[in-house]
Amino acid sequence: MGWLIALAVIVLLAVLPLGVSVKYDSGGPLVRIIAGPVRFTVFPRKKKKPRKEKPPKPEKPPKAAKSAPKAEPKKTGGSITDFLPLVRVGLDFLEDFLCRKLRVNRLEMKVILAGDDPCDLAVNYGRAWAAMGNLIPRLERFFVIQHRDLQVECDFTADKTLIFARLDLTVTVGRMVALAAVYGVRGLREFLKINKSRKGGAGK
Repeated sequence: MGWLIALAVIVLLAVLPLGVSVKYDSGGPLVRIIAGPVRFTVFPRKKKKPRKEKPPKPEKPPKAAKSAPKAEPKKTGGSITDFLPLVRVGLDFLEDFLCRKLRVNRLEMKVILAGDDPCDLAVNYGRAWAAMGNLIPRLERFFVIQHRDLQVECDFTADKTLIFARLDLTVTVGRMVALAAVYGVRGLREFLKINKSRKGGAGK
């Protein structure tokens, strides 16, 4: 029975979404961290209550002058032929990670165009939809977009153009672990190759 509970916990952790929710509206930017059903705000941070001022501490006698700091050892570089395979592993990881591994749970954008000239508003209306039309295919190359809501409106009485935007971006723990395992093994192999070549070179 215990192993069934452990398996259920592992499965739940594997599908647990982690990510970030970013929103911008009249109140300014809002950033929240997503951890499953829990969300907590990281920006703007809550203002801390002012602390009570403590009485000043008595002055301590001046300390003796410290000796001059030691000079740092000169930094020397490693072999670039050993370094390039590590760079390749890192770039492959980023490409694989960004290639539709992240899920956009919610993408909302509403643009309210301001102006009293119908001709100018009509031109801007078309430009706004064209910009959104170009944006979505680019996002779909990297993300799985689950829900999206794009709107463009015109307001002849408004003084300035307004925008509301929201993006909820998550990735499951299981996918992160799988990627870390695959590229962790690749990185370890490269490190072992470098270590082996250095030992071989030292023994010659």
